[in-house]
Amino acid sequence: MTDVVQQPVHPARARMSLSQSNLERIINIVSPLGLLLAWELAARFGWIDVRFFPAPSKIFVTLMNLVESGALWRHLSASMQRLFWGFIFGGVPALLLGIGMGLNRTLRAVFDPIVSATYPIPKSAILPLMLLIFGLGEASKIVMVAVGIFYPILINTVAGVLEINKIYFDVSHNFGARGWQVFRTVAFPGALPLIMTGVKLGVGMGLILISLAEMVGAKSGLGYMMWNAWEILSVETMYVGLLVIAALGIVFTLILTEIERLIVPWKIAR
Repeated sequence: MTDVVQQPVHPARARMSLSQSNLERIINIVSPLGLLLAWELAARFGWIDVRFFPAPSKIFVTLMNLVESGALWRHLSASMQRLFWGFIFGGVPALLLGIGMGLNRTLRAVFDPIVSATYPIPKSAILPLMLLIFGLGEASKIVMVAVGIFYPILINTVAGVLEINKIYFDVSHNFGARGWQVFRTVAFPGALPLIMTGVKLGVGMGLILISLAEMVGAKSGLGYMMWNAWEILSVETMYVGLLVIAALGIVFTLILTEIERLIVPWKIAR
């Protein structure tokens, strides 16, 4: 029997891979800054109507005023708390149910039609129903976020479990793994790449829905701040809210991407 000799990784290739990764991180940061620069130049040279598209520099001044007054932090804190609890109440059940549906054909047969029927319903269309059921308080906002986060994580988790090669389950069963052990050693780590994709999609959907929910029946939050700015025709404040949400989307994506690099090291970046 011949021994298999593992070929060492060439240092130059390793450095190239590292530099490519650093380059991607730099591009992720520079690309939105380039867009803001183009917007600033277009406003200064009169290529766009500044009544509707004020220059980023004016928006930045408004942003600093909101930061100094504490108003931005108050609204941001309210939105992040709702997003957090919505993620907990929507993401955790979606993860558990998704893995259960992936492992159990009967469970999948029960819930597949329900998911298929309810997923296409526009989440904004159920906002009046949520307000009717849960009232104008925090519960309706959190439920809206939970609903938006639930479906991307559920669907991606099921797909992730179904993508796992059957041989891994057979091996685990041969070693006596059952129930929780199969979940912990095969189903969850095997589905993790698609689960992370679902989390990224879910967080984005959560930001959309929390802004929408806060525009109706709320007295705090980024959505309320933008709606109130529209009522008093404060265009710069509206853009502050939009840019803060965009910045949150970038920050969450970068954080989740770094987490993905750590917990899913076998996933090849393309």
